[in-house]
Amino acid sequence: MRLGTELRRLRESAGLKAREVAALLSSTSAQMSQIEAGLAGVSEQRVRRLAAHYACADGALIEALVAMAADRTRGWWEEYRGVLPPVFLDVAETEHHGTFLREVVTSHIPGLLQTPDYARAVFGYMVPELPASELMPRVEHRIGRRAVLEREAPVPYETVIHEAALRILVSTRRVARTQLQKVLEEIEHGRVTVRVIPFSREGFAGAGIEMMYVGGPLPRLDTVLRDAPHGTAFIDAESQLARFRDLLNKVGKAALQPVESRDFIHRLTKEL
Repeated sequence: MRLGTELRRLRESAGLKAREVAALLSSTSAQMSQIEAGLAGVSEQRVRRLAAHYACADGALIEALVAMAADRTRGWWEEYRGVLPPVFLDVAETEHHGTFLREVVTSHIPGLLQTPDYARAVFGYMVPELPASELMPRVEHRIGRRAVLEREAPVPYETVIHEAALRILVSTRRVARTQLQKVLEEIEHGRVTVRVIPFSREGFAGAGIEMMYVGGPLPRLDTVLRDAPHGTAFIDAESQLARFRDLLNKVGKAALQPVESRDFIHRLTKEL
């Protein structure tokens, strides 16, 4: 889908209509529409031909798009196709291809760090209540997403967590204690960088800022994931990406340093 979006943007920047490009490639407007909508694949050779027709002189971008066209990864998330809504698979695939992950959360422990019991409590709070046949695949999928942190070459992951998210008891105190211990475990293993914004921090008015910022092979191919009432929204417009980068930096200035954050979480764990 992202490859198709980028090809459409290149075509529009070149001032060409889909039918004009289709004629140049001895194709059809319908086929071009399917490619740009992410409904049909496109070969590496055709990506290069399209880039040439669009007079794209950005070699790094062309190579990144060619690599996207060549990728035929069918990851662990594919076993959930037809079981979970497609957006769940899209999130896992986006994280899998990320060059880095930066997240801000203010209401829940980040999904990548959740324990099964914590995730079960979160999904179990949905209205209407999910039957076990739908609840358990969601929990399993959420735990499966940790693969990006546990593989041989983990994706660099940094998260800023507000104290509220650490203190909210989504389930029992036992579940909360185990969850905080899990976060500490991930910190000690060096798989993640966690920074905390305490309640006592003055001048932090960003409680509504939650996002996952996923790095692409190039900055213009980054993606921001944000939860919305209709599901997860994927944001990739360059102006919006710049805005969210600024927000990340602004939130980061309010957070404790990693060592201070580890000690902060350790104290909260003892309180439970």
